[in-house]
Amino acid sequence: MPGRHSARSRRATERKGDLRERAILDTCEALLTHKGYDAMTVGDIAQGAGITRGALYFYFGSKQEVVTALVARTVEHLWERSRVTAQTDEPRQAIAAAMQRTVELWNEHGPVMRTAIDLSLTVPEIGELWKHTADLFIAAITAVLERAGIQAGAAPDQASAMARALCWMIERTFYHASQESREKLQEASATCEHIWLTSAGLIT
Repeated sequence: MPGRHSARSRRATERKGDLRERAILDTCEALLTHKGYDAMTVGDIAQGAGITRGALYFYFGSKQEVVTALVARTVEHLWERSRVTAQTDEPRQAIAAAMQRTVELWNEHGPVMRTAIDLSLTVPEIGELWKHTADLFIAAITAVLERAGIQAGAAPDQASAMARALCWMIERTFYHASQESREKLQEASATCEHIWLTSAGLIT
């Protein structure tokens, strides 16, 4: 049955390709943690993934492309968490859960998140991924603020503008805290949660 054998081989090849791509991205993330973007090379990534440089170029054309794919994989988690936040009915619960998920994500993928921010102005693909991520988070924060009674709109004291300011405040706070320690991330989370609750009028 040549046709059936061919289909089975193709599926096996696709699975093998998926595993190799995952190994490349996992290695890239480990190298970002231990060497940083500027210091790591395509050779480092290939060696860590257990493949040749030529094999790596079958999947990605450059180090930048590998990092872009890694950022895309990572921000998918942020997108899902933003959707969950936007759909949570009780504002206090939504804020607490959002900040806890943010801490977890920065603990797990801090170097990737920092690299995405660092490259967002110079690598268009990463810039688009990060902008989309920020837009989703802003929309989620806006929804929470409006459910807490903040008036909808783009004026400085209205939900949309407040959400944008909160989003960028959270980004910068976690960016700096993640360079220090997990304890600093927890402190950053508590600070951001307090400011978000205050902005929503839920505490004074």
